[in-house]
Amino acid sequence: MATSLSEFGEHLRSQVSAFSQTGKGDFLTDPGFDRLARSLFRLQFEANPVHRAWCESRGTNPGNLSGWQQIPLVPTAAFKEVDLSCIKPGAASTCFHSSGTTGHRPSRHWHSPSSLAVYEDSLAGWFEPFLLKEETTDLIVDSRESDGRWAMVSLTPPADAVPHSSLAHMMATLLRRFGTKDSLFVGTLDSRGDWVLDTDRLLFALRRSLCGNRPLVLMGTAFNFVHFLDLAEQRNLRYRLAAGSRLMETGGYKGRSREMSPELLHSELSRRLGLPGSHVITEYGMCELSSQAYSHAAGTPPNRHFRFPPWARTRVVSPETGDEAGEGEIGTLAVYDLANVWSVMAVQTGDLAIRTGDSFRLVGRVPQSEPRGCSLLAA
Repeated sequence: MATSLSEFGEHLRSQVSAFSQTGKGDFLTDPGFDRLARSLFRLQFEANPVHRAWCESRGTNPGNLSGWQQIPLVPTAAFKEVDLSCIKPGAASTCFHSSGTTGHRPSRHWHSPSSLAVYEDSLAGWFEPFLLKEETTDLIVDSRESDGRWAMVSLTPPADAVPHSSLAHMMATLLRRFGTKDSLFVGTLDSRGDWVLDTDRLLFALRRSLCGNRPLVLMGTAFNFVHFLDLAEQRNLRYRLAAGSRLMETGGYKGRSREMSPELLHSELSRRLGLPGSHVITEYGMCELSSQAYSHAAGTPPNRHFRFPPWARTRVVSPETGDEAGEGEIGTLAVYDLANVWSVMAVQTGDLAIRTGDSFRLVGRVPQSEPRGCSLLAA
């Protein structure tokens, strides 16, 4: 059992690495995950007075915990009110903020070099099998370049231009770990600080992929891709990207573009870029978490049944009672993320979902209301 958060973080990183290479890991079984979750809960309970007070107000402590499902959930709204961090004052190097409309107080998720190392390993360990490996009936299709890397284009600004964006940090990590040297960001900031596309760089990247018959990985937010579709409509642009190309959109509009249903957005992207629907994938994540979920793996039929990595677990719970919703019933999505080593592992999102076996389908947002008990965290 880990005796410190640093020790737990290093153990988790080694387990994620083992999973990536061999498909093995302590968290794969229910007893293994429970053991790790209990260990992390004990360490976070000891290191974070605010979190400890929240758990004690619910009558829960490491001594009476009967299973990981009983770890008190912390609503994402609480990240706006207090710093839910186990990092010692002065040791934090990065603070991710939630995206939102102007004037809204953002959530804050603090990171140190050690916590970012866990975040990046968690990110890469689940992104690779869902986005970069493609299984068919008879073979595994490998669209990498000769050096094992991929041509990647992120429609976001680079991380140094938006240092509080977990999404930009995510993209920078992916380009660094998996991208070719000429992979690039085609997002920039306008005079108001809004994200906009550098259309010349984007169209250059698309033409380069076409001319070189070079598979491309395109990544961006939903509003990034709506801006591309508007440009394509204005200029009557149609492409057929090289076979093996794929696209990841991360959802999110926040009033930054017109909104489209996921089905229509993906259909239009497939039409404008010449991509099969099996190669247009949605990512689900948030600044309060360190792991991400994906709608389906490249090359498989799209179904929007999201799955987190095995070092995270999800529950769909009744907002009124906190009890588990039944199969096919709607409830609030809760995520228990072992990669959230230096904050809190049990997070109640503001999203409504339906449980579908070991995955979930998103069906909307919880009506905007302050979850009961948030005042305790701000006290």
